[in-house]
Amino acid sequence: MAHFAYAAVMAETQDEKKARLAQALRDNLRRRKAQSRDAVREEAAAMPPPDRSRR
Repeated sequence: MAHFAYAAVMAETQDEKKARLAQALRDNLRRRKAQSRDAVREEAAAMPPPDRSRR
């Protein structure tokens, strides 16, 4: 019977590991999206406004 108890603990540990990994992946994705948005904003701020007098 002890073997089944060990399997139950391992299954719970695996579920916890999967949950931690899923959360870490979500956090990483949010961080990368935020970095990307910031980079786009900085790039747009660094670009000079378009020359509208050439029309």
